[in-house]
Amino acid sequence: MKRLIIVAGLMVAIQTNALARPLIPVYDATAINKICESTLAGAASMVKTMENKQGGAIFDEWNRLQIAVEDMAGPVYLLGSVSPDKKVRDATEPCLQALTAFNTQLFQNEKLYQRVVSAKTSSPQQTKLRKDLIEGFEDTGVTLPPAKRMRMKEIVDRIEILRQQFDKNVREDPTKVTFTPEEMAGLPDAYVKAQKKDDKGNFVVDLKSPVYVPFVTNATNADARKRYYLAKMSEGGKDNLALLDEAMNLRYEMASLYGMKSFAEYTLQRRMAGKPANVDKFLAEVKTAITDAEKLEVAELAGLKAKDTGKPVTETKLERWDSAFYAERLRQARFAIDQEALRKYFPSQSAVDFALKVSGNLYGIKFQKVKVPVWHDEVLYYDVLDASTGKFISGIYLDLFPRDGKYGHAAAFPVYGVSTKVGRTPVSVLVTNFDRKGLNHDELETLLHEFGHVLHGVLSRTVYNPHAGTSVKTDFVEAPSQMFEEWVRREQTLSLMKEVCAQCPQLTSDQIKRLDEARKYGRAMRYTRQWNFATLDMALVSGKPPGSLETWEDIERKSIMGHVEGTVFPASFGHLMGGYASGYYGYMWSEVMALDMLSAFGTNLMDAKVGKRYRDTILSQGGQIEPQEMVKNFLGREPNSKAFFEELVGKRN
Repeated sequence: MKRLIIVAGLMVAIQTNALARPLIPVYDATAINKICESTLAGAASMVKTMENKQGGAIFDEWNRLQIAVEDMAGPVYLLGSVSPDKKVRDATEPCLQALTAFNTQLFQNEKLYQRVVSAKTSSPQQTKLRKDLIEGFEDTGVTLPPAKRMRMKEIVDRIEILRQQFDKNVREDPTKVTFTPEEMAGLPDAYVKAQKKDDKGNFVVDLKSPVYVPFVTNATNADARKRYYLAKMSEGGKDNLALLDEAMNLRYEMASLYGMKSFAEYTLQRRMAGKPANVDKFLAEVKTAITDAEKLEVAELAGLKAKDTGKPVTETKLERWDSAFYAERLRQARFAIDQEALRKYFPSQSAVDFALKVSGNLYGIKFQKVKVPVWHDEVLYYDVLDASTGKFISGIYLDLFPRDGKYGHAAAFPVYGVSTKVGRTPVSVLVTNFDRKGLNHDELETLLHEFGHVLHGVLSRTVYNPHAGTSVKTDFVEAPSQMFEEWVRREQTLSLMKEVCAQCPQLTSDQIKRLDEARKYGRAMRYTRQWNFATLDMALVSGKPPGSLETWEDIERKSIMGHVEGTVFPASFGHLMGGYASGYYGYMWSEVMALDMLSAFGTNLMDAKVGKRYRDTILSQGGQIEPQEMVKNFLGREPNSKAFFEELVGKRN
């Protein structure tokens, strides 16, 4: 059931028990302003009451406060990224700025800090929450002198403003690229037909990945690929470079308030890596493992280009706008794999049904589609139910297809986090930009990756809301999603497609084997790109920040393929403006954990017993147990990096 209360003239659904279906409200711009104002006013009143209390009930009080704020903040943050109404997206910005200011003030509250410090704990979950809260207070400046504390608040508030503007500049970049019909040669008919034309009959495309990636992978005209590459690598615009540089300098100043040498030192003390030296060592090991293989891959693709263009290899340079094109040609020739041809194997709804089928069989759950109010008519909603009892567990929304103004990549939004303490059930939202007709195999892998994040959110069973779902260390958060990618690579799991789409063509054993061989090709170049991104990140956070563009140009110029003059990639590197600053290495660090955990399934990825153990020891625990301990509990041993480095050199089975 739901209890309805009136807040600022709005009717708001509040969860009162596990039977409630917590839906995401579809606010208009006026409603966002009202609900934001009333929620933060109510939260401030709660804080005032908490200040005047004593004793260990602080943990339950904090839980209620977090939930009250999250009921507003989760939907508002989501709508800022997915609402088709620009007025709604714009209205979320001042609200999120006010929320940032509230959170900073909250974690600088000396009275609440003292209550947490002096509180006695009565459970492991309370002990972990106490530790996390103390770190949050101290990292936000509660123990700093008043002047430094005030400066910390100014810095945090300013960074949020910079982040919003940066993301908006990328999300709403108006750049269009025009191609003649001749320049569309090599592209699938369905792709060409889907693109808009101008009054001269030329094709006009935007910078969204679902349009960009197929073009640079398949267009035979190198000049057209180059023009599109230059536009894409300038996404966000040069103004974003100034925003990024300002944010990085503010983070450096933030660390200096504590007498620390770098933002990396300030943040990594709370992560699995522990300190910058450990990240640097890890990245050096990765680079050593892939350098020789990358040279071979680039040379092979350059040879393919030389043969294609009729020029000597010695006079042929593989350009960055060439790599995807020639890698795809090589995969087609060597492995007989055409990614575009695979879309008929994975129609979009059938691909979703496959993800639901795999998840249901593995984790003992089922999904029931329900018609509910949504922000766009293509959005789907499912109840997540216990397969044996039918009990409601959680809810998921799927926003799968591109549209103007929408977040342009793929991500999971954890809108509502669980709290078993108060019977609160979670909701997560999957946001992607897939082709409406069907997915290729790479996109199917992306679907399961992001669905791994969704499952981490909706199968969480944490006692306290601050530990819910993906509220884990940044260098572990990608592990469950990266592990789940493997479920699109095995014949055992892909065979489930015939159960959700009997009329679809089915991949043969030979095709699946060749798909995996094709995936492995170019891995050194892919990991080098990840190394480049992580190296840029660490360069910007390991001392007084150098200029982001100059640093990136230096990194690329030292690489085998070099730097393309005129590109400004950091202007669209949103990870560095958000939670992945001094944390991008976490993608590969998480993969160490992911591939090690995968070993527990052996050759049977659909082993429901192992799936239940994984659900109980990893997914359900959220952030209430340290990642290292969770993985150890699941594996029955200390985790190691053996499988990851075997993957780097192509020796993992």
